[in-house]
Amino acid sequence: MIGLELLRKLRNETQAGIADCRRALEESNNDYKKALVWLRAHGLEKAAKKKDRQTSQGLVESYIHQNGRVGALVEVLCETDFVARTDEFKHFVHEICMQVAAMKPKDVPALLKQEYIRDGSKTIESLIKETIAKLGENIVVKRLQRFGIGE
Repeated sequence: MIGLELLRKLRNETQAGIADCRRALEESNNDYKKALVWLRAHGLEKAAKKKDRQTSQGLVESYIHQNGRVGALVEVLCETDFVARTDEFKHFVHEICMQVAAMKPKDVPALLKQEYIRDGSKTIESLIKETIAKLGENIVVKRLQRFGIGE
């Protein structure tokens, strides 16, 4: 039997669906760490299945660093305007914009290979896959530009 407290903790940490969290705990015999691994692998499978789906909606986000000397602009696409309007998608796009400002990728492929600034154990590509698994739609970083005074 799955403990409700463990299920709640897993859901809060991963933002995965309740059914996925329940299944992960069942598959891992209530081992929290194994359930995290299961969810990550399951999420990557979901993301791979959505890879070829068309992305025609999304957001353009800007970020200007506090000192006003560095800024970034990104275009991130998803499948529907419904997802594009969610707080989770908006937060994700803002994080990508901050990544561009902080780490100076020259293009999208370079960005995808970078370590995520908030969690060095993840790359931006794996962060995108996790977000695809959470939101249930394909997500693509289409364009990016970084601006810096004197660069």
